[in-house]
Amino acid sequence: MTTKATRNAQDTTSEGTLFVAFELSEKTWKLGFTTGHGQKPRERAVTARDQKRVLDEIAQAKRRLDLPETAPVVSCYDAGREGFWLHRFLEAHGITTHVVDSSAIAVSRRQRRAKSDGLDVRKVLNRLIRYEQGERQGWQVVHGPSVEAEDQRHLHRDVETLKRERASTTARIKGLLSSQGIQVTSLTKLPEQLDAMRLWDGSPMPPGLRQRVLRVYAHHQFLSEQIAAVEAERGTQLQDSNDISIEKVRQLMLLKGIGINGAWLLVMEFFAWRGFKNRREVGGLAGLTPTPYQSGESAREQGITKSGNPHVRWMITELAWGWLRFQPQSALSVWFRARYGSGGKRLRRIGIVAVARKLLIALWRFLETGVVPAGAVLKEG
Repeated sequence: MTTKATRNAQDTTSEGTLFVAFELSEKTWKLGFTTGHGQKPRERAVTARDQKRVLDEIAQAKRRLDLPETAPVVSCYDAGREGFWLHRFLEAHGITTHVVDSSAIAVSRRQRRAKSDGLDVRKVLNRLIRYEQGERQGWQVVHGPSVEAEDQRHLHRDVETLKRERASTTARIKGLLSSQGIQVTSLTKLPEQLDAMRLWDGSPMPPGLRQRVLRVYAHHQFLSEQIAAVEAERGTQLQDSNDISIEKVRQLMLLKGIGINGAWLLVMEFFAWRGFKNRREVGGLAGLTPTPYQSGESAREQGITKSGNPHVRWMITELAWGWLRFQPQSALSVWFRARYGSGGKRLRRIGIVAVARKLLIALWRFLETGVVPAGAVLKEG
């Protein structure tokens, strides 16, 4: 005998709405359905990325929970390897979807806490209902980029990845040679240098080591060619494109101390598609806001949150060091020298984070209003 699911008659806020939570994994997705507090969730497992099955389960849940076919659906899932395609897929079928920052979801602080996909999906369902009822402190919803904005990220991220891989091949070559007492300062014309290299006892390099070094060097050269090709493509876009995001890159590059790498990353990751209301949102999205800890008489600072975009946080920190060098008369540089200039290395590293946050906000204002950061100079010509 089939019994109908019961609902809490007193919960009228979410009446007529189907709430759906996704717990995603590589092979299987766990789906949880409910209509509000007091309703035992309906749980189903589907094959990962089976779009038709997901829609069928949502339709079946409406019938099972006595909702009309036209009932609104609100869903959520953790931001992760699936990215934003699931968000776009659900939104295309009229389903309101929230992509949630999983690190911002509150969890039990017990040393041993039970965890399973079923428990997680029920917990997320509860958070989703509370979020829809107006509680905004339970988690953080991620703002998804458009397809075009997301596609613009690939160029500079590809450059970052290729440069990291090339650096690893450089370290590998130097490590192989160093293990035999050979030091090399430059990889320019390395194959020609190998003939003249000698081991610690003056003997020639063994053929096995030589071939291995040459294979790693061939990979190093291949990566260099790819980097050059990607950077050439970026340079062509910078010169010929009339896209508004490219215009913002050109605007940032007017400031002395900011080149194409920094300007391109900040715009494509941050300023091209995000709409900021105030400076707090700018600092918060980059993860550069402080995290004070106070309990009773104990009060200390735990450092920045690091909850925002890691690419932007890394780049703006690098630009902050460059800003002190190339914009020594700017208000930011003067403030840094007055407050942290006489301190040690640790204090200066703390201070540069503050400079990075202030600089990011100043660059945002420069793009929005055209007002040059206080005391900064533009490039000549």
